[in-house]
Order: sequence, then C-alpha cells, then structure tokens
Amino acid sequence: MSPARFFLGGVGALVLAYGGWLLWSRREPADVLDAAVWAGGAVLLHDVVLSVALLVLGLVVAGLVPRVARGPVVAGAVVLGSLTLVAVPVLGGFGRETDPTNETLLDRDYTAGWLVLAGIVVAVVLVWSLLRARRDHHQPHSGDTPT
Repeated sequence: MSPARFFLGGVGALVLAYGGWLLWSRREPADVLDAAVWAGGAVLLHDVVLSVALLVLGLVVAGLVPRVARGPVVAGAVVLGSLTLVAVPVLGGFGRETDPTNETLLDRDYTAGWLVLAGIVVAVVLVWSLLRARRDHHQPHSGDTPT
C-alpha cells in the first residue's frame, strides 16, 4: 500500500472515530440507534437496490446505447441513482409532519431542485458522449495509414 493511501485511510478512520464520538457523546442512545439504522439502511439500499438496478441498466444500455455513450450513461446513472437515494427523505417530505408549525423544515421545492440536478447530469452525459464520439471519429483507426 502506498504511503499516500495509508495516510488518507488513517485520516478517514480518525474522522470517522471523531464523528462517532460526537454522535455518542451528544445524543441520546435512541438517537444513536436511529443513526445506526439509517446508515445500515443506506448500505442495504446501495448494495441491494442500486447495485442490482445498475447491473440491469448496464445490460439494457449495452443493447440500446451506442458503444461510445455506454460509459457516460452508466456513470450518469450511478451519480443520479446515488443522489436520488440520498434525496428520498426530502423528496418524500419526511420530517415535515414532525412539526408542521416550523416553516424552516423542508422549506424549498426539492422536486424542482432534483429535476435541475437530473437535467445537469443528463446534459453532462450528452456532452461527454458527443466529445467521445468526436474524438473517436477523428482518431485514425488501427490499420489506417496517414496520408
């Protein structure tokens, strides 16, 4: 293992330990349990739902999308899928019923924000695919002789 990876891994472990200590020392045990359940649920959603969905998407993409766009489309799906899973609580309005008199809870149009984000991801995928197609079109292919 390179020294940089070892160092970054150590920093990550220290930050994780500090966050865990903050959670444990400043919250009630029930809150710590809720956080653990939430984190475990996120791992399950990622490993069971998102991974399987991406495998299926990869199979579909391989048959429908031109070869040059396959990488960008799958990368865009990973980004948008992950961000969508993180956004589920605000998109669903979870927490709003906790205190209906608190106008600062979920005070934005999160659906519109997600749609803007999805549009940006789609735009990046399209531009990336077009740039790859252009690059591949202008590169000499193996066996071609320059004139």
